Amino acid sequence: MKLLRYTLGILLPPVGVFLTYGLSTALLINVLLCLLGWIPGIIHAVWAIAKHGELAQSQEEPI
Repeated sequence: MKLLRYTLGILLPPVGVFLTYGLSTALLINVLLCLLGWIPGIIHAVWAIAKHGELAQSQEEPI
């Protein structure tokens, strides 16, 4: 599933962010960045997907 999110984050950035966050401010930011230029949208999508994965892993690990 993670590979699919990253692939969609590169090809269709808003779709990758939507699959990761759902309807949220991250999706709105990504759509606006894609309207300004495709590359900023891709960068934000990959960053947001990676950040979400980091947060999920840190919450699973016991302290």
